[in-house]
Amino acid sequence: MNRQSLQNIGTLGLCLLLAIAGVGAFQKKGMPVSARIEHRKLPIYCVQTDSPKVAISFDAAWGNEDTADLLSTLDQYQVKTTFFMTGGWVESYPEDVKAIAEAGHDLGNHSENHKQMSQISASECKEEIQKVHDKVKELTGQDMILFRPPYGDYNDTVIDAANELGYHVIQWDVDSLDWKDYGTDSIVSKVLDHEHLGNGSIILMHNGAKYTKDALPRVISGLQEQGFEIVPLSRLIYKDNYQMDHEGRQSVTEN
Repeated sequence: MNRQSLQNIGTLGLCLLLAIAGVGAFQKKGMPVSARIEHRKLPIYCVQTDSPKVAISFDAAWGNEDTADLLSTLDQYQVKTTFFMTGGWVESYPEDVKAIAEAGHDLGNHSENHKQMSQISASECKEEIQKVHDKVKELTGQDMILFRPPYGDYNDTVIDAANELGYHVIQWDVDSLDWKDYGTDSIVSKVLDHEHLGNGSIILMHNGAKYTKDALPRVISGLQEQGFEIVPLSRLIYKDNYQMDHEGRQSVTEN
């Protein structure tokens, strides 16, 4: 069995663990239709694809000191990614939001106030999502379709609320753990040597973590050396005619 096969098997395994673990594993500082699996709805943790494609995503909820450096690196490597932004971050750094959009990266919704979404009502969930949507729409003219709940915290109510607003709910299956500030080498290793990295993986990073801007060039070049194309989430996920399995893996609906 070759390395890519092992990677894809590993990715399947992690998706299963993530789906089982749910919220707890990710606390702090990872036409939409969600299939009901074993009485629980799941976000997209990873994508079933034969193409060697992965997506890098950044959560933006705190500072912006490194955002320009991240955008410069992404431009240098001609890579497009996805930035999930809170309402507070959008308000504090509107020029950064515009710069991300103008550079051709996906704009993603990370809620208005970075709350634990599973602890609030459906109407509050919608308000948390819609407020950010409206702010970004006003700034950029773009309608967002990607939502990542803070802390990876979700339940059926969260997913239903997001779906009703036209959003796909996104998690991750490769966590860089950049927020732990272990250093550049640690981030690079966590991503490139991750036992679950494979086709369709979604990689979690943060725009405000201490060492992320230094690690990003090596992460990008390392992924490319392994044969992966790095694409924004809008080019990785299926937007219609798809199904979700019990691992949180999205795939094309079989006819």
